[in-house]
Amino acid sequence: MYSVYYFVLPLSFLKQAPKPFRFNSPGILSFYEKDHGAHKNESLDNWIEPILREYQLDNIVNDISLIAMPRIFGYVFNPVSFWLCFDQDRNLRAVLSEVNNTFGETHSYLCAHEDLSVISQDDWIEAQKLFHVSPFMHREGYYLFRFSIKHKNLGIWIDYYDDKGQKKLLTSLIGNLEPLTEKTIRRAFWTHPLVTFKTIFLIHWQAIKLILKGIKYVRKPKQIDQKLSTSKNLTKF
Repeated sequence: MYSVYYFVLPLSFLKQAPKPFRFNSPGILSFYEKDHGAHKNESLDNWIEPILREYQLDNIVNDISLIAMPRIFGYVFNPVSFWLCFDQDRNLRAVLSEVNNTFGETHSYLCAHEDLSVISQDDWIEAQKLFHVSPFMHREGYYLFRFSIKHKNLGIWIDYYDDKGQKKLLTSLIGNLEPLTEKTIRRAFWTHPLVTFKTIFLIHWQAIKLILKGIKYVRKPKQIDQKLSTSKNLTKF
């Protein structure tokens, strides 16, 4: 278990985030749109809105918040970022999990119910694993996702199962939600300094420990061209 912090950034208010947070410009602590979505210098809305429209979620989703780490001194690595898609009553209808590996590649999993109904805190959503992330696990099997956003608490769980249905990895992101203000930003920065550097260091540190334990290294396969996949039975309309 490691302590880090993430920003929960409503796309509609992204440009209005308080100092010392910098939007698309250099700073000690900043956020660049090119770090997400299409990874280009363009609005994130322009990337996710067509995706939601393909699955008829555009008529349901009223607000989108992106959970991600900021850049610290210009550096960032987000193992996974989450795009939370809410309806007008603040019910969760879809989550796009944007996964990055240390090889500079990315893949996104769009999670939603087949009938596009509300995602409750007890629902597990299955998605086939199509992206190579860890050099110690094969690209096979599936993930189970669970999301809980209520009051001042956030919980996200991702369990990985191999192609035989055996549980191989459990991961979670659990924390308390606080208003995004200049005070809370500064407190997070000083409580967890250099958090993005810490993240990449811990990834490599865990890899070293696995190697020392004799865990077999899995050569990276060629990634599929498809950059977006969906949860089980979710289809385009």
